[in-house]
Amino acid sequence: MAEIIYMPRLSDTMKEGTIVKLYKKVGEKVLEGDILAEIETDKAIQEFESEYNATLLYLGVKEGEKAKINDIFAILGEKNEKIDNLINKNNLINKNNKQILVSPLAKKIALEEGIKLKNIKGSGPKNRIVKKDILKIIKNDKKKDEKISQLRKIISERLLRSKKNSPHYYLFIEIPADNLIKFKKYINKNSIRKISFNDLIVKATALSLKKNKKINSSWKKERIIYHKDINLGIAVSLPEGLIVPVINTVDKKSLRKISKEIKEKVEICRNKKISTKELEGSTFTISNLGMFGIDCFTSIINQPNSSILSVGSLKRQPIIEKNKIKIGHTMKFTLACDHRIIDGAVGSAFLLTLKEYLLEPITMLI
Repeated sequence: MAEIIYMPRLSDTMKEGTIVKLYKKVGEKVLEGDILAEIETDKAIQEFESEYNATLLYLGVKEGEKAKINDIFAILGEKNEKIDNLINKNNLINKNNKQILVSPLAKKIALEEGIKLKNIKGSGPKNRIVKKDILKIIKNDKKKDEKISQLRKIISERLLRSKKNSPHYYLFIEIPADNLIKFKKYINKNSIRKISFNDLIVKATALSLKKNKKINSSWKKERIIYHKDINLGIAVSLPEGLIVPVINTVDKKSLRKISKEIKEKVEICRNKKISTKELEGSTFTISNLGMFGIDCFTSIINQPNSSILSVGSLKRQPIIEKNKIKIGHTMKFTLACDHRIIDGAVGSAFLLTLKEYLLEPITMLI
């Protein structure tokens, strides 16, 4: 059945967005996790990914055009499926497929609490569902208690143990990203399978670990283990909790191989088909909340790793270069380190190496 995809709200202040780049054409196959477009908001350029495996049946936007929140972005469905009933002459939705207006915060809370939005009448403008509507339902719900799942229990025990046993400290760095944007556009120009910013960051991280071997380590009783292989854990958020599938020997793999493996692992996680073996053996972890519009954050180390890299959003802002102010893009990274293993100078050296790769991404291919 055809599914209407609306122009997303990618920041709290966003009212409209500019379509910088479209990656799919009408009639093409779309897989879950595929990048549909790059959208420039009032704060940053962000990637908009598909949540479905389907065929692109209709595009309501064009490159370079502006689109308002909740305008029709696209329609996905089965190949050759008829969609005339979804679109009238004014490009509006049929009454039987009326869109649900909901604030980002209300949607987030509803998702976390398992509340369906379909039958809720919002108290905001044009019956928009807002935070207080969701909180009212939660308050009136007699089933306030939720049994803790086995996965959530394991996660809580591991995080508590990590925070208790590993003396965390944090290093912050902001890296210019205009060259990274240009490189990504160049490498995706004539490619069927597109590379994401996250794929590039994963590759750059692996190469940085190769040059800073002390970061790729673990604490084991009275010994520090320095790992030969670079196996990266990629944090994936599920309704049941956070799960970290592992991509092995990342430094030895091409960008496209890395991208393919990440998408496959994420899909397996979401379908709850991940094996225990695929969750073990990480030597370093990356957590990326940039696609959620988060500028900067800290993470708890995924033991037995000695550190974890937190990746923020791509942000458009004024930059001082050669005593002149220009508008450019930056990304903020946070490295959480276990001070038993990683000294500040060692962690700083790793971040500077990462910066070098992201400033000159072509060096990742050399």
